Amino acid sequence: MKHHLNTLFIFTQDAYLAKDGEAVAVRVEGDVKLRVPIHNLGGIVCFGRVGASPRLMAMCAEHGVSISFCTEHGRFLARCNGFTPGNVLLRREQYRWADDPARAAGVVRSVLLGKLANGRAVLLRAAREQPDPLAAGDLSAAAARFGSSIGAAKAALGVDSLRGIEGDAANVYFGVFQRLILSADPAFAFGGRSRRPPLDRVNALLSFLYAMLAHDARSACEACGLDPAVGFLHVDRPGRPGLALDLMEEFRAFLADRLAVSLINLGQVKPSGFIVTESGAVEMTEATRKEVVAAYQRRKQETIVHPFLGERTTIGLLVHLQARLLARHIRGDLDAYPPFLWK
Repeated sequence: MKHHLNTLFIFTQDAYLAKDGEAVAVRVEGDVKLRVPIHNLGGIVCFGRVGASPRLMAMCAEHGVSISFCTEHGRFLARCNGFTPGNVLLRREQYRWADDPARAAGVVRSVLLGKLANGRAVLLRAAREQPDPLAAGDLSAAAARFGSSIGAAKAALGVDSLRGIEGDAANVYFGVFQRLILSADPAFAFGGRSRRPPLDRVNALLSFLYAMLAHDARSACEACGLDPAVGFLHVDRPGRPGLALDLMEEFRAFLADRLAVSLINLGQVKPSGFIVTESGAVEMTEATRKEVVAAYQRRKQETIVHPFLGERTTIGLLVHLQARLLARHIRGDLDAYPPFLWK
């Protein structure tokens, strides 16, 4: 439970994290606002202007508690963690697989099939719940195209072809994403995916949720001995956790996108909870970030039956289970990587 319930999120600007005995003290203007024993934490995620003392970072490294630093928008910047006691044989095999086009394509195909199937399920459910027949038709048509993409992914031979299918599917998905939003408020109009920086409220919300999901996926890779930097779908790039990004693809629509849409449709986030800067970038207020984090943590505590293992687990543990299934596949214990498929 530690992996998904005990992550400390810090978004109070100019907060400072310090070591206080065997605990993490969060100080704001010199006053201790929060004190958390280090053994209760699995990770710390800092957004914006948040500092940390060297002694605090050393204590976290010794206890296996990672500290991630992100911008206020949620874009990952850096991560502090100690020695990773991962299985060197597993990592060496992972590197060989990443350099082997056939094996890499096998992993990418499974990941992409999971992403496409879950995206299709989200679109079909939204079509059933959409009161506007025209919008429901658009969602159903997009779901049908996802069905075609699933067939193409099964037949594709190389990683480049699979990446092309993924890119086309993303364009289709975000092309109808506005149809998922039932709010008539023009403040939540979605004109397409924009990342750095997000240019509307919906993109700001998505980017923030993706950042938290990426943190969880990276922690899952580290926990089972995989190298989060060496992926199969995402090419190597300095500072980018390629495998963590691969792993989170199966969960974008199921977890992050559905939560973003739910927060908007239920009125849990308000247009006033976002700030438009002079550059046109959209940021969430501190109160909105707290609301989103709380909703994300609640969602991760919900239970679900894992489709492959047949066991009931929390949503927050799913990404950790998938990382372990991928590790078993790389070790040769599983013939194929079974992606998470939401039903």
